[in-house]
Amino acid sequence: MATDIRIALQELLDKSGADIDFLREALRVLTQELIELEVSRQIGAERHERSAERVTYRNGYRERAWDTRVGTIDLRIPKLRRGSYFPSLLEPRRRAEKALVAVIQEAYIHGVSTRKVDELVQALGMTGISKSQVSRLCSELDEMVEEFRNRPLSSRYPYLWLDAKYIKVREGGRVLSMALVVAVGVTETGEREVLGLDVGLTEDGPFWTAFLRSLVRRGLKDVLLVISDAHEGLKEAIRRVFGGSSWQRCRVHFMRNVLSQVPKSAQQMVAALVRTIFAQPDKPSAHAQLADVADSLEHRFPKAADMLRDAEEDILAYMAFPSEHWRQLHS
Repeated sequence: MATDIRIALQELLDKSGADIDFLREALRVLTQELIELEVSRQIGAERHERSAERVTYRNGYRERAWDTRVGTIDLRIPKLRRGSYFPSLLEPRRRAEKALVAVIQEAYIHGVSTRKVDELVQALGMTGISKSQVSRLCSELDEMVEEFRNRPLSSRYPYLWLDAKYIKVREGGRVLSMALVVAVGVTETGEREVLGLDVGLTEDGPFWTAFLRSLVRRGLKDVLLVISDAHEGLKEAIRRVFGGSSWQRCRVHFMRNVLSQVPKSAQQMVAALVRTIFAQPDKPSAHAQLADVADSLEHRFPKAADMLRDAEEDILAYMAFPSEHWRQLHS
């Protein structure tokens, strides 16, 4: 079930295109702490600890860049007065990075689990690390996760992108279908930032309303445009919380809906036609192109043509904003 959550989370974040600074920093902190635990085990003592098992002493650090799937991370590798040390999790062909990222992703959703971190340590072959050391590591990661999840949203995000995905979760001995939702803010300069994630039994109106209000309590304001699918509960929540904002229907979801009205053999052709609407240089041209595309589909695919006409304002709402922002808004 945890794997389902991680896959769903990764799919949502990949689709949002958000640059997850938090994930990169959390990976650095977790990796660095594991390095410190491992070198202490090799030395036979913690930093500044008097121990009969001590075999050498620390002698500063050397810098090492680690290229990961979330970007380059700068690590500090401890040097020893006698002998040498190299982190086992950085050895070639080790799948440490994937395991570390998975733990951090799950921690964001469910909080930090001592059992999960202990399993991670064992999977990395870092035997001999005590329960108290694992607990300390969990506390540090938990503090970092909570700080990120509840951080003030002090920057201005005129555009808000919302999405959800259903996942299977084991809770109270039962397997439930739950909604994993994500909010991504787009700044005035086009950068995307994950503002919040949550898991609920259903993505109905009250759940979305509570989620969006939690963002407002953290400081989100002055949202000009919200991008999402056409889920009625979500649209109602947007109206309640961001009443003065425009709404843009997600192009990906809309295209999927249109193609559901077309035989598979014709879907590639219809998709290419619909994309010409969004390729127009301005809003009047896009409206004119939509009318032409709908007319061309009318005879063979009347339902798809009607769907285009009905959604015209919703799928082109982003064109009322600066053209340099369009690439980040149409989803």
